[in-house]
Amino acid sequence: MTAVAGERTPVDVAVGVLIDGDERFLLTSRPPGKVYEGYWEFPGGKLEPGEGVEQALARELHEELGITIDGAERWKVELMDYPHARVRLHFCKVRRWHGAFEMREGQQMAWEQLPVAVRPVLPGTVPVLRWLAEERGHAGLTHAA
Repeated sequence: MTAVAGERTPVDVAVGVLIDGDERFLLTSRPPGKVYEGYWEFPGGKLEPGEGVEQALARELHEELGITIDGAERWKVELMDYPHARVRLHFCKVRRWHGAFEMREGQQMAWEQLPVAVRPVLPGTVPVLRWLAEERGHAGLTHAA
């Protein structure tokens, strides 16, 4: 899913890789009515003008999930080309938050481990699963067949 340089201007997106005390990570489904409806992904959203990655992530996670994060660790950046948009995904690890999870956009949530059980997984999520597998010594173990 690579693109020719200069083909389309990428949209910057802040993405939260929420990791709990058991090293599980949170995936949410794409809400009804959105592109790739029902696909599973790490939560987040587009940066608004003048907004930094951490600011956008905090805002998006509060708007979508009802939680307030206590900081975010910038992790990796990945450029993805989808038919509807070219996006630059800024992945941040989040290990501390407070508040009760509320699925405010009608999405679902699942705490996952490798290999993930939910299907289908959004293409932009696959590299993150690979990175997590590499970090955890599970190379090649990203999702079940």
